[in-house]
Amino acid sequence: MTRDTQGRESDPRVTTHRAAAAIPIHGLHHFAYRCRDAEETRNFYEDILGLPLWHIIQSDFVPSTGEHCPYTHIFFRMSDGSCVAFFDLGDDEAAQPSPNTPAWVNHLALRVDTVEHLERIKAELEKHGVEVIGVTDHHIFKSIYFFDPNGIRLELTAQIASEMRMLEESRHAHARLAEWSARKAQWRAERAAGRGPEVLKPQVNDRPEVATRAAAATRAAATAG
Repeated sequence: MTRDTQGRESDPRVTTHRAAAAIPIHGLHHFAYRCRDAEETRNFYEDILGLPLWHIIQSDFVPSTGEHCPYTHIFFRMSDGSCVAFFDLGDDEAAQPSPNTPAWVNHLALRVDTVEHLERIKAELEKHGVEVIGVTDHHIFKSIYFFDPNGIRLELTAQIASEMRMLEESRHAHARLAEWSARKAQWRAERAAGRGPEVLKPQVNDRPEVATRAAAATRAAATAG
């Protein structure tokens, strides 16, 4: 590992696909969502999850677009200096879920150090009445899932795969994506011609045990019915 001029670690063995032309992007500064109520959101992120309220911005006009939209913008700091942020627009409205996207797709994943930490946070969340899924095994990391008061799906994750394993698997990522993209182009052509399946399935199932569990649950439900 090496460090840049600001002391941040980077791995010289890991390069982007177009590294020669790339300006380094070091990590997350903040990710912002809409919230229904700033204090309700503060209670969840600061009092339950332990992320301190770090900064607040209030204005009647949006700096980037100039449009009139009064807001209170709050930031919660993580231990690496990055933040999760929210906009309270003063109307007591939460962001609406996407009508064409399953609820599990859009989510924010945050890292913790160990699986033990996941289990401790899960217990704390459940003590406050928050429904938690997991600990879920993704092979390279383990996770828990839950929703914040604004309907935002959060994931807390603990890495279990080694740095070398991740580096090795990264070497195949572009080839696998290219194969998927070629199959998707063919699928689009077939759909345009009125043929082909409604949904294109991946060429590889990296998590066969999940399909096995789902099939077993389906059989159990049919038997119980």
